[in-house]
Amino acid sequence: MFSRLQQKWKVSGIRLALILCTFAIGGSATGWLGKKIMNLLAIQQDWLWGVVYIILMTLLWPLMVLIVSIPFGQFNFFRNYIRKLGEKLNFLR
Repeated sequence: MFSRLQQKWKVSGIRLALILCTFAIGGSATGWLGKKIMNLLAIQQDWLWGVVYIILMTLLWPLMVLIVSIPFGQFNFFRNYIRKLGEKLNFLR
């Protein structure tokens, strides 16, 4: 599995480890920050809470991954990754 990712992304083993760490820490940071923001909003209706949470996570994740990628030296990879993801989802053209 890891060798397939290395080939797909054309990266070395150490760079793959940095990318995977960035994904993990960025995702965890997104969840933590999202929880804090949702507590501040104090939404009472369950259905509305769910909708706002999904939208918030969708907006926060790319930002958090980009921020976390800077100290790991993987900003260019994640900038391109998020751009390609946006194109596939028809957010960017």
